[in-house]
Amino acid sequence: MTEVVSDRAPATIAEALLDWFDRHGRHDLPWQHPRTPYRVWVAEIMLQQTQVTTVIDYFNAFMTRFPDVEALARAESDEVMRYWAGLGYYARARNLHAAAQRIVSDHEGAFPDDVDTLMALPGIGRSTAGAVVAQAYGVWAPILDGNAKRVIARLAGITATPGSTAYDKPLWRLAERYTPEQRVTDYTQAIMDLGATLCTRRRPDCSRCPLAERCVAFANGMQADIPAPRRRRRRTRRETTMLVIADETGRVLLEKRPPSGIWGGLWSLPEVPDGMEPIDVCRQRFGIDVENGRTLGTIEHGFTHFLLTIHARQMQYRGAVRIMDGDFSWFEHAQRPGLPAPVARLLDSSQFELDL
Repeated sequence: MTEVVSDRAPATIAEALLDWFDRHGRHDLPWQHPRTPYRVWVAEIMLQQTQVTTVIDYFNAFMTRFPDVEALARAESDEVMRYWAGLGYYARARNLHAAAQRIVSDHEGAFPDDVDTLMALPGIGRSTAGAVVAQAYGVWAPILDGNAKRVIARLAGITATPGSTAYDKPLWRLAERYTPEQRVTDYTQAIMDLGATLCTRRRPDCSRCPLAERCVAFANGMQADIPAPRRRRRRTRRETTMLVIADETGRVLLEKRPPSGIWGGLWSLPEVPDGMEPIDVCRQRFGIDVENGRTLGTIEHGFTHFLLTIHARQMQYRGAVRIMDGDFSWFEHAQRPGLPAPVARLLDSSQFELDL
């Protein structure tokens, strides 16, 4: 079974969902007060593959530092990444910054109010563009984030594999069909809220769902089968050795990572290539002599497709502070830039004590 759609009118679905939203929906999220295009956009990007509870503190800090699109466009990339550090999926931050610069340069700082123009900006897909248009401007536009996909797939009985054309195409058609002309702002928030609070991936609370009587998955006991589970790839293991190189003042040497790839655009501890010794890396790559130092321990960090074991080794640098060229620089603890979460944990760890 790929799709089984009930004959109930879309209006009854929207009506039931909006009635539930008025009583049980989320009305006090920070990006709702005020609900500007810029704030909605930043929130939507942060919420991609990230839970609301995690996003709120990041969003508030981001808005304090970058209160409008002009402030974000003017900012240095390092500062943007510093306020994003820990949220993961760092291409989102790079695209956010690039899109802000485009809005300022190409649209005179005025946020676009139509889906097609928004989709022409970096990092903005159809669902994000729809959310901005519907949430900020109250203009009709369907949305289809992860929560909305799950709600509609169960409601209509779509059993195709997520990510396939057989899954996405009917979902978009139904998203358009179910989205009402009136109260589109509330409706788009309502369907996201329903997926986040009741129609969850595991253990959906169908007894409290306003759409249960209309739901094909519920009628057929298929909640656990929709959406169809993705085929899981076995995560591989990788290892690396990172160097904590400190000078006599307590500054730590950090390396800026390439803009693409893992932790793209963040600063991190230098890594030891396979087949090289830490002392040789310091001498050949950084032009500094260090003492061999000591092992600080290991940190495990999980990515989507692999698990990374980080072996940390402290290297003590003796001599005058030098200004590093290229992508290396010294940072004091209080002034350090955006770091990957496991690197930040390492530097904050009680294991790390300078032997000065």
